[in-house]
Amino acid sequence: MRCSEIIDRLKVLSDPEAAAGMARFGINPERTFGVSIPKLRALARQAGRDHVLAGQLWASGIHEARILASMIDDPAAVSMAQMEAWAADFDSWDVCDQTCNNLFRRTPYAWEKAAEWSGRPGEFVKRAGFVLMAVLAVHDKEAADERFEALIPLIAREATDGRNFVKKAVNWALRQIGKRNARLHGLAVEAAGEVGRIESPSARWIGRDALRELESENVRVRLEKN
Repeated sequence: MRCSEIIDRLKVLSDPEAAAGMARFGINPERTFGVSIPKLRALARQAGRDHVLAGQLWASGIHEARILASMIDDPAAVSMAQMEAWAADFDSWDVCDQTCNNLFRRTPYAWEKAAEWSGRPGEFVKRAGFVLMAVLAVHDKEAADERFEALIPLIAREATDGRNFVKKAVNWALRQIGKRNARLHGLAVEAAGEVGRIESPSARWIGRDALRELESENVRVRLEKN
């Protein structure tokens, strides 16, 4: 499929009401067609893996085209330079999260960028660092506990960042690491307690909200089964 053909398909699938409503969920409504994720996934299956096409779709600047690009790109063909360029373009949490989950976590550079981006000043690049931590905790089944343990100080370091999309990602990363296994659960609970005592509204929220889930019955039962 050609880039122009896909963009024409996105226009056909567009839902102006959905596009207008995205702003209520903190999604940038600029250059947005309002196409749902299931429809984008169906289109991605038709397009197949295509690194060149993914680059063309991303360059279009269209919201859904960029999410679709993250679905069809080949992780083995993604360079550090591409990751930096795409991350610099993030202007909406959903594009950030979809790109990290669909593509960036599968690259050889995911761990490096998770740590590096967590200290960047830009809101969505920093969010991307913590989203990578969260999705790696869910999907990288072979990673040693020590790799996640090394991320916990970065979570604590950035817990005072009060920007909404950063603090939610920091919280997400801490919770997902803590749900991975019993050992990491103990470390995450300890970190959440310490973060919750920091004199910062965002840190207190992160710590308390993380503890609420990590100490819940559902998580306890899940860890006992592992």
